Amino acid sequence: MSDVKRITVDGNEAATSVAYRTSETAILYPITPASTMGELADEWAAARQPNIWGNVPQVIEMQSEAGAIGSVHGALQAGSLCTTFTASQGLLLMIPTMYKIAGELTSFVIHVAARSLATHALSIFGDHSDVMACRGTGFAMLASASVQEAHDLAAIATASTLAARVPFVHFFDGFRTSHEINCIDAMSDQQLRELIRPEWIAAHRQRALTPDAPVLRGTAQNPDVFFQAREACNPFYQALPGIIQEQMRHFAKITGRDYRPYEYVGDPQAQHVVVAMGSGAQTVAQTVQYLNAHGAKLGCVIVRLYRPFAAELFTAVLPPHVRRIAVLDRTKEPGSIGEPLYQDVLTALMEDWAAPLPLVIGGRYGLSSKEFTPAMVKAIFDHLAIAQPKRHFTVGIVDDVTNLSLPIDDDLDIQPSDTIQAIFFGLGSDGTVGANKNSIKIIAGETGLNAQGYFVYDSRKSGSMTVSHLRFGQSPICAPYLIRQAGFVACHQFEFVEKLDVLEAAAPGAVLLFNAPFAHDQLWANLPREIQDIIITKKLRVYTINADAVAHDVGMGRRINTIMQTCFFAISGVVEKNEAIAAIKRAIRKTYAKRGEEVVRRNFEAVDKTLENLHVVTIPAAADSAIHQTSFFNEQMPEFTRRVQAVMLAGKGDSLPVSAFPVDGTWPTGTTRWEKRNIAAEIPIWESAICIQCNKCAFVCPHAAIRAKVASETDLIGAPSTFHSVSYKAPDFKGMQYILQVAPEDCTGCGLCVQVCPSKDKSNPKHKAINMTPRLAVREAQKANYDFFLNIPELERSRITRLDAKSSQFMLPLFEYSGACAGCGETPYLKLLSQLFGDRLIIANATGCSSIYGGNLPTTPYTKDAAGRGPAWNNSLFENNAEFGLGIALGVAKHEQEACRLLKQLAPTIGETLADAVLMNDQNTEYGIARQRQHVAALRKSLHNLTTPEAAGLRQLADYLVRKSIWIVGGDGWAYD
Repeated sequence: MSDVKRITVDGNEAATSVAYRTSETAILYPITPASTMGELADEWAAARQPNIWGNVPQVIEMQSEAGAIGSVHGALQAGSLCTTFTASQGLLLMIPTMYKIAGELTSFVIHVAARSLATHALSIFGDHSDVMACRGTGFAMLASASVQEAHDLAAIATASTLAARVPFVHFFDGFRTSHEINCIDAMSDQQLRELIRPEWIAAHRQRALTPDAPVLRGTAQNPDVFFQAREACNPFYQALPGIIQEQMRHFAKITGRDYRPYEYVGDPQAQHVVVAMGSGAQTVAQTVQYLNAHGAKLGCVIVRLYRPFAAELFTAVLPPHVRRIAVLDRTKEPGSIGEPLYQDVLTALMEDWAAPLPLVIGGRYGLSSKEFTPAMVKAIFDHLAIAQPKRHFTVGIVDDVTNLSLPIDDDLDIQPSDTIQAIFFGLGSDGTVGANKNSIKIIAGETGLNAQGYFVYDSRKSGSMTVSHLRFGQSPICAPYLIRQAGFVACHQFEFVEKLDVLEAAAPGAVLLFNAPFAHDQLWANLPREIQDIIITKKLRVYTINADAVAHDVGMGRRINTIMQTCFFAISGVVEKNEAIAAIKRAIRKTYAKRGEEVVRRNFEAVDKTLENLHVVTIPAAADSAIHQTSFFNEQMPEFTRRVQAVMLAGKGDSLPVSAFPVDGTWPTGTTRWEKRNIAAEIPIWESAICIQCNKCAFVCPHAAIRAKVASETDLIGAPSTFHSVSYKAPDFKGMQYILQVAPEDCTGCGLCVQVCPSKDKSNPKHKAINMTPRLAVREAQKANYDFFLNIPELERSRITRLDAKSSQFMLPLFEYSGACAGCGETPYLKLLSQLFGDRLIIANATGCSSIYGGNLPTTPYTKDAAGRGPAWNNSLFENNAEFGLGIALGVAKHEQEACRLLKQLAPTIGETLADAVLMNDQNTEYGIARQRQHVAALRKSLHNLTTPEAAGLRQLADYLVRKSIWIVGGDGWAYD
């Protein structure tokens, strides 16, 4: 214990460090938020890092989690020490095989970054829905509440499974623990060897299948013996709680860190107690200690051993005078009498509580990583204290439908005053998150301070806002919730101040750092008045740097992370400036060495140039800006978009009540048009005199942010003075004007259009028919141009007689402004698909990138034409998309067949001529589709006054007489994409 190694890692790495070193084989399939565990294991195996016995584990990636657990089962039966890592739907795919592994009493640990299951919607974020679906498999279940516990309980689970022959699910909260960075005491190889006894491993191998001592497992049994054989495992489960206790005691002797299956925190005489599991238990325990220090007498029980639920051990830790208990579950089971932990606590008390039974109520919290704060814990205790508390409640939301939610006073802040708290607003892929991860490790390594980092982002890989929450302090940081009072706030993308409240969490007197495209003496005038007011009211100290200019000067493109990291250290003083710069450069070399010395040199130069470009901003006595923040609300928005999605865009989705939401997960399309992200530093501007009108730029644009149209002279009456058009050159639309226009607020600045443009200025080959220009310089003019462009009539699809790459771009894209990465190679195909078939398109979309940029809230890119037609889209699961699409096709075909049958039956009534026109029309061309729509419109008119059941049925199905185009779209790994 004297040679403790202090490391700074996230929960995934903490768990994998143990799992890798105590395994011979790891078989897996990656899934968020557990992917990092498999990636680390693979990286370490590739680097030939040995396990604790000196062997390099083999790491195998399978085609799915079902395949991974099947291979694990085989490896275990061969006597291998095996592990896997998973989450969510991946864990559910493993369940059938988990029953087999448990039924065969096989030692094995699955490490799970617990995540929401897809129900009305998919969510990549954390709760206990997935692990709770496994509670009947026969696996023991051990829950970690922190990064340190993810490390330690991984070891305890491994020792316990080998000692007990019962397989384990070791889980911790996805993202909140899996992706939180914290300082932990790492176990050495020697400590792990002390914990895991050689005789257990020998016994595991002794049970391996081998023709040298042949046995048979996996028999088919009949009613005469199955029941008895199933009961034969009982002694192993009865012994398991004692074995886990023993391994926890052994672990404490080795490491000095003491764990119990159920741990009580609080006043010994507490009458009100909260029971929780996972990171939420840490929040409850911390809040109990704070409230007790201020005169309360409260308690909490941290549940680590969930399966088997040891009633005797659980009730033994409860204070003897407990009168009321609130049990918190981070999952929802519709239709049940209560959530799983609540039911287990009730049963344990009924079976093993001698005194009068306390009142037990159950609450749901934290679904899909919903914040769970000390203020919410206090609200639960306040509710326990009222005369008639709700038997079932929710906390952290406003439930105005079933009225289960508790009121919360958000003012409670229990962080020690000496804790340094900092928030950084960045853009996905700008390097902010990576730089902050390095900063945590630098500070923890250079100062000995405890450090915590947590990073908030949505499901998209890049192009959306990221918020980094960093804490540093002398004491261990046990705060699994976001910062509310930051002493340092950095805004790495200036456009955020145009719409977002980036200063909400800034504490009075805090430091504010901007990356801004202005000189320091011009910054104040370019801040919105609302931001100026907050700066003055809170007495913030403001610094600024044009990090984009520094990055450009040293050849780093848009990567501003190193520059902004240097600013943080220079301003905050957490680490002495010269020491910080030296540490930053060491981190740069470690991070970028594999990319070559030139990349390292550029980053070094960026560090050196940062301080000379960092300036203090003088703050006047009063706000005087003529600029105001732009609202996300637009009167032209549809009512639902304005009432719900605009609130989400403003970052206030947590405030929306239950009544605001669709009950079945059905959302409107065509909403990205309202987002206007304004994330591009540069946008393309058309040089009409050079253009050869090939439309390649529009064809390759991943975000439909460059559009081409042909229009008549009449259509262009009233165009802005900056709007350009030229005579169309090809014969198909001779006499019309050609227009190429960028959407300045939707473009991501990837530059693909410029790369693909074949037309060059002969006098200056670097100047093309489309060129990147700073966005701010042209935004207002191009906004007006694009608004005018959108009102130019769309070309009738049937007028396009020769379909090719060029002519396709005169078709309206019904997939626009998605959240895909800048320069995405997938979305141009989806955009083209929507142009070719969008008005009759149904998509079955596999889970992965394409389902995230295609269906991630708050806005979605699939949209509608002027007639209200457009792609209909759904995502089922990662693994069943082909079958899902087949089912849609079968359903649509059946509707079409029935419509045709009814039409033939009604032909004498509505007229044989009309019926034949519908049934015989050729729908293989755009002209044929348009003609069929006319026929169907006539059919509806003829059906209007008919009252027979057949007529009613045909009215409902008539649209299926226009042929639908049904596509199955791949996701991550689906169909080898």
